[in-house]
Amino acid sequence: MDIALMNVKILFQKNAVQTDKIGNHINTWEDYYSCHATVSGEGGTEKTVAGLVVDDSDISFSVRYCRLVSKIESTGYRIIFNETIYNILSVDHMNYKRKSVKFKCQRVRR
Repeated sequence: MDIALMNVKILFQKNAVQTDKIGNHINTWEDYYSCHATVSGEGGTEKTVAGLVVDDSDISFSVRYCRLVSKIESTGYRIIFNETIYNILSVDHMNYKRKSVKFKCQRVRR
């Protein structure tokens, strides 16, 4: 893995449930881990749905392996990159060699 290619900073957020003062449960996102990554496969497709143009961009992030990154799953975590939110579609541990982890993501529609 070429370290020089890790030129962007990304932030992983974890989904958490908090309770307010009257006992209501609220889903929130908490910052989990921040690191440098390599961006690849940045491609997008636009399609028209019900008269609206919908952008379905997909992107892959490769990061160095560490204990915190190895615990990240596709359901309960998301990635913030350039103030844009990406849902994690799949996690590739790169043959479990403990060198890098690749996250395939899709841009969140707002």
